[in-house]
Amino acid sequence: MKDLLNIIQIQVNSSLYCKNPITTDLGKSILKTSGVMISEMGFEAFTFKKLSKELNTAESSIYRYFTNKHNLLIYLLSWYWGYMEYLMTFACTNISDPKEKLRLAINTLCNPVIIASNNDFIDQKSLNDIVVSESSKSYLTKDVDEENKEGFFLAFKTPCHRLTDIIKEINPKYKYPHSLASSVVEGIFSQKYFNLHLKTLTDFDTSHKGVNEFYSQLVIKTIS
Repeated sequence: MKDLLNIIQIQVNSSLYCKNPITTDLGKSILKTSGVMISEMGFEAFTFKKLSKELNTAESSIYRYFTNKHNLLIYLLSWYWGYMEYLMTFACTNISDPKEKLRLAINTLCNPVIIASNNDFIDQKSLNDIVVSESSKSYLTKDVDEENKEGFFLAFKTPCHRLTDIIKEINPKYKYPHSLASSVVEGIFSQKYFNLHLKTLTDFDTSHKGVNEFYSQLVIKTIS
């Protein structure tokens, strides 16, 4: 699987950037360094001015790649979800039992993403942290409807739709597969966030095993 992931190129919506960042050394540095900075200081405190200082480049150089920090955040999240889609696909390949596919898909969502070596322009730990702590800031905005029309959130929707398809495979008559799938995906990362910051809202530790078992059982019992 690692060998396969080393040759995969994640496609991100071109509407998110002015110039494809993975085509230049500066663009790759923008992605890696911004990921670390957003993880450490939070999205609100992060600015292109601070990023340019860290990269020792002109702030205008960053604007050649991204119109604003919001689009940069969605780019990083889109890359994560694109990568997650491949991981879920590999996990479920050649699995005929839909309940086993469900368990494997949820297990993949629960575990931190391990990024193949050819994608060294993405900081692995920072990206996992951003998905847990900053994801909702990408779509809880006044511009969400317009951005949705432009396809900004397609990468996030794809794993949700994959989970939806598995739920339908288990029980084609279940009435709310999309709502259940998106609730599971959002819930997994909410539980991770609660474990870090609001511990009385969760029963799980950092191992993620309990989260996987909880959501697998929840889905099966809900749709049975």
